[in-house]
Order: sequence, then structure tokens, then C-alpha cells
Amino acid sequence: MGFFSKIKEGFKKTRNSIADGINSIVNSFTKIDEELFEELEETLVMSDIGVTTSGEICDALRKKIKETGVTDPNEVKSLLKEIIVEMLGEDEGLKLETKPSVILVIGVNGVGKTTSIGKISAQLKAQGKNVVLGAADTFRAAAIDQLGIWAERAGVTMVKSVEGTDPASVVFDTIASAKARGADVIICDTAGRLHNKKNLMDELAKINRVISRELPDASVETLLVLDAATGQNAVNQAREFKNVTNITGIVLTKLDGTAKGGIIIPIRNELDIPVKYVGIGEGIDDLQPFNAAEFADAIFDGEER
Repeated sequence: MGFFSKIKEGFKKTRNSIADGINSIVNSFTKIDEELFEELEETLVMSDIGVTTSGEICDALRKKIKETGVTDPNEVKSLLKEIIVEMLGEDEGLKLETKPSVILVIGVNGVGKTTSIGKISAQLKAQGKNVVLGAADTFRAAAIDQLGIWAERAGVTMVKSVEGTDPASVVFDTIASAKARGADVIICDTAGRLHNKKNLMDELAKINRVISRELPDASVETLLVLDAATGQNAVNQAREFKNVTNITGIVLTKLDGTAKGGIIIPIRNELDIPVKYVGIGEGIDDLQPFNAAEFADAIFDGEER
């Protein structure tokens, strides 16, 4: 299966949710009028794009129709595709410009955080990078054990301590190990206890102070992992985490099993956080860099690029 085919298959349920609803609307109208816009907006809201962003998409569509003079409802679909690609903006990959660079990974339990770290580690290792993992989610012993399994599977080094250790001290030890090994990338798992935001904020601030002190010029990515299947709750989680720390990118997991992939759009539009990776399967290669044009093609049944 080619890359585009895999992306298209991974977004199949989301495509059914969004494109099928849009097709049903445009096929039932003979002219573009306010009733069409109302039904379209309702369909977008029901596709987990959210009220605010759905309204903005329809406003942009009204403007494009006025500018282009389009009168055929069947042409609405291609205009929507253009608007969504524009709204998602430029694709942004990981910025790992220093040696070592640091990736902090945050997110609540159960979203696929550790699995995502393992997959990113394996991909960086395959690119010839020397990767060191830091098990700084010391709140749960299971998190440390699970990360250890992925470190072994990916063939990378892991630094750990016992459950309950100060996470910042684990990050300090990981940085020291990475320096000694001449590592290219440090990836640190962290706890994501949103129910106690004060503790989380203090913990992340302390970790960031350690990184700033030990690696003052390092490239630092803070990736928030979200479970796409939770829909609007994932958008709310992103909003909460953004209030706590500076997020440079989103990893959106489990897209292949949900129709709620539309949340990619409000995450970018309302929160101005780029989606950097999407999970479209269980395999190591099924965590892929996000590409807005390919997402739009997959949703709207575009042709292979």
C-alpha cells in the first residue's frame, strides 16, 4: 500500500463523516442559498469541526462564492477543500536543529503517548540519529516499564529512575547521558495530570528550567499527544495544556479508528497549534508527519499526488 493510499485508508471514517455529509447536501440542492449554508454548517459541526471553526469555514465559503461567481452547488466541495487547506496553513515538521535537540512529550494517560514516543524514536533511529529516552513520567511505574519496552524495540538508550523520583532530576540525568554519548535527540516522557494543573505546571516549569540551564541553545519541541477518538474533548485538552505550557506541536493518535479526525481543523484554527504527526495504524510506520494537502485529498477523495 502506497503512502497516499495508507493516509486515505487511515482517514476513511473521517471522510465518511465529513465528505458524505457534504455530498448529501450539495446533491439535494439545485442552487446555492442560505438554507444550503445552514445545513452545511450543521454537518461540519456534527463532524467534530466545532461551532466556531465551522462558522468561519462557511463565512470563508460565502466570500469565495461571491468572488468566483460560482452558482452550482456541486462546486462547493472543491471550494471547501481549498478553504480547509488554507486554514491548516503551512506544514511544520519537527525542528531539531541542534545536537542534541530535545523533544518533551506531554498528554494524559491512555492517549498513546508512550507508543508515539517509541514510534518517533524508531523513525529517528532509522534516519541515523542517536536517540536517548528519558522516563520522566515517574508518577506511574507502568509508564517507566512501558517506555522501556519501546526503547528496546526501537533500539535506543533509556534513562530511568524509580517511581516517585523528581521528574526534573530524570531529565537532568538524561541530558548528562545524552551529552556523554554524543546523542542527536533527547526524548522525554512526562506526566500529564490535568486534574491537578498547578502540579503539572510546576513540574513542566522545573523540567524546562533544567533544559534551559543544561542545554541553553538547544532546539526544544513540546509535543502534546491527543486521542482523536475523544473528539471535542481532545480540543479542550489542547486548550488546557496550552494554558499550562508552550506547545510546539500536536501528535494526533488513533485516527484510523474514529470519524472524529475533523478536530485537526479547530486545533490549528482556534488554538494556532500545528499538528505535526498523525497516527493512522498500529505499525511503527503508521505514525506519519502531517500534511495538510494530503489530509484534504484523503477527506475529499482527491487523486493521488
